[in-house]
Amino acid sequence: MTCLDFERPLLELEARIRELQIHASNDPRFEEEIRRLEAQLRELSEQLYKDLSAWQKVQLSRHPDRPHMLDYVERLFDDVLELHGDRCYGDDPAIVAGFARLDGRTVAIVGHQKGRTTREKLRRNFGMAHPEGYRKAVRIMELAVRFRRPILTFIDTPGAYPGIGAEERGQSEAIGRAIFTMCALEVPIVSAIIGEGGSGGALALGVANRVLMMEFATYSVITPEGCASILWRDGSKAPLVAERLRLLAEDALRLGIIDEIVPEPMGGAHRDPDEAARRLGQALRKHLFELERIFQGQDGGRQLVEARRAKFRAMGAFLEE
Repeated sequence: MTCLDFERPLLELEARIRELQIHASNDPRFEEEIRRLEAQLRELSEQLYKDLSAWQKVQLSRHPDRPHMLDYVERLFDDVLELHGDRCYGDDPAIVAGFARLDGRTVAIVGHQKGRTTREKLRRNFGMAHPEGYRKAVRIMELAVRFRRPILTFIDTPGAYPGIGAEERGQSEAIGRAIFTMCALEVPIVSAIIGEGGSGGALALGVANRVLMMEFATYSVITPEGCASILWRDGSKAPLVAERLRLLAEDALRLGIIDEIVPEPMGGAHRDPDEAARRLGQALRKHLFELERIFQGQDGGRQLVEARRAKFRAMGAFLEE
């Protein structure tokens, strides 16, 4: 397992426990020491993850072992059918889109996929989508509306790809079109920020009736490094900027940007992906059930659209007393 600097004491304790467990089968005298170390590990974990700085949480949101969209899809959905291409230019592997079954009901799934190995990261472009990726997402969402299927999106990107080719093919237009389209889709939409929620590249999949955010995920208009480079021309000030960007889940909930924080297992989702998926699935089901009750009512689709628009219009509103 990859280790962040502040996680090193935990991994050293875990390694010591595993070493003792190997010998414990032959000598029961080790069992008491193992129990003592396990208690020490729990206490240290609770203290460490309770007092994390904003920058440390940013690092957790980017952890190399953190579950990505397809890890959650594998654990939560059945009969997954991925669809490819935007019917205009090509296919973008940074965006995964298609249909699947959640507890027997068909839903559309759309999200960023960063990749795990070096080869896959390059193929997925580290989760930074091109215009054709967002146009593919829009195509699948419109298909979901045609068949009256709910939409679930999974956000995990540093931002949309800023390369020359992407700009030439209309990156800003594709993002704007995705946001515009999601504002008018007459089906339930639930979005989950599972890692990094970076800039318009994240918002392009985030205009939903309910927006969830994993405990150690981030959501911001720009990365801390990018902001530090613009303001001070010094990327080393990223930890300072992280404190001021208000990019953490608790900030987003307090500001009304998200609807719920999904708790992660102790130490982050990468420490127990199965439990992280269970908790995320529980939250998705809860909100989807509530939205489907509205959807099935009279003129339910229009009610969902109006509520979604009102939700986003209220963000950042200035009220005079």
